[in-house]
Amino acid sequence: MNRTLKNIAENWKLEAKLENTEKYFYNYSEVDKIVKNDKCYVIGRKGSGKSAICEHILKRKEHNSFSVKLNFKNFPFNELYHLDNQKYTAPNQYITLWKYLIYSNVCRLMVRNEAVDSIVRNTLEKLYPKQAIKSLARTISKWTSAEFGATVLGNGGALKLERENTRNEIPWIEKTNILEDIIFEHCDISNYFIVFDELDEDYRTVKDTQTSEQYIFLLTSLFKAVQDIKSTFIETNLNIKPIVFLRDDIYSLIKDSDKNKWRDFKIEIEWNKQKLKDLLAYRISKDYNENINTLPFIDAWQKIFFREQIGFGNKQEKKIDSFDFISRSTHLRPRDFIQYIQKCAEETDAKGFKYIKEANIKFVDRAFSNYLRDEIVDEVFPVLPEIEQYFQIFANIRKWNFTLKEFTKEYEKYLKAGTIKEQNIDYVLDNLYNFSVIGNQHKHRKDKLFFKYLHSNMTFNRTENIVIHRGLFKALQL
Repeated sequence: MNRTLKNIAENWKLEAKLENTEKYFYNYSEVDKIVKNDKCYVIGRKGSGKSAICEHILKRKEHNSFSVKLNFKNFPFNELYHLDNQKYTAPNQYITLWKYLIYSNVCRLMVRNEAVDSIVRNTLEKLYPKQAIKSLARTISKWTSAEFGATVLGNGGALKLERENTRNEIPWIEKTNILEDIIFEHCDISNYFIVFDELDEDYRTVKDTQTSEQYIFLLTSLFKAVQDIKSTFIETNLNIKPIVFLRDDIYSLIKDSDKNKWRDFKIEIEWNKQKLKDLLAYRISKDYNENINTLPFIDAWQKIFFREQIGFGNKQEKKIDSFDFISRSTHLRPRDFIQYIQKCAEETDAKGFKYIKEANIKFVDRAFSNYLRDEIVDEVFPVLPEIEQYFQIFANIRKWNFTLKEFTKEYEKYLKAGTIKEQNIDYVLDNLYNFSVIGNQHKHRKDKLFFKYLHSNMTFNRTENIVIHRGLFKALQL
């Protein structure tokens, strides 16, 4: 029995929050830029590790580090849409709302921090009890009511926390300034992380302009609110750190004159083979022996994979190593490798083998293809709601490599039959390329393929052949 294989089979998870992040989190250089420097916009593809970084920040165990996650999964976004500040025009109308939510959560964290003056903490605790928030929607509704905090905050600012109240209502927009003053005057130099995650939950139908426009305005306002807060506290020694995690395809929809200025605060999560090897070496080493330093990649890999080359191609005459074979089926994302290797470990351990061999890898390849298809459907559906029909078109063509003319001919059959409603084929192809469902084949070098996940600056080339990503071959029966 291979204990390392068994550990991987049982403990590796797709969802970061379900894993032991203390054990498995790989602290690569970008993470330090987020935690220790001023990076506060974390942009990356689904499956690139944003949630793992988020969980790492939340579980940091340092005496001077306090964090909270605002989770918008299953959040009724209409609760936010009606809380706009009508003094501002689109897309800035929600800036004050986001600042109010960030400041409120900083004050919540100050209650837990014994370095903050006890009188201030006791006063703030009347507004923000220590117990965890169960419903974000209900909490926001309560915090933005005019009555909330009126008897505590009074009609003054930070220096008048205990002044007797002279009125029973304070608009939440006015309370934003009061909370900012409280933080300025009473906050200490601890790190206060306010993390925004799972903001894509209202990203359903991008082409439904009425709902999508409001959603994009809301996100734009969040980025501007964070930028505003960073500017407000930049000349102080206070460490107020709001961090926004967002998918790159949604970020690309934000159009704003200030967007170029966000580069100083932005970090894009990108992976290559070497970084993935470092990540996998770290994780495998932890399952081999938690008390040793990370093994070199090849040593870690050979703890679970048999030393052999894997055959591929029509006659299986070409040979590559197992890491490269698996890479060809992925989008070079941590989630893809975790899924593939965990399933290989599960399959190998169940059969009582000591190492993952060629037969195990190829058996898992079919299940992985279905996983990748499902991942792509989830990711692409808001932009291309007819994605399942496009997959059917690829299956009908029955080739992994074909011309634009061949695709157009099959697409028009679906249009004529009314099975597909999207008339703009260029729009469909550009988005399929952007999500690396399809790529291009070099005109003269047939072995050279171009996919977005490998060449982020490239766009779809209509003069070259279309190729389907290899990871989808088995799911589409190609």
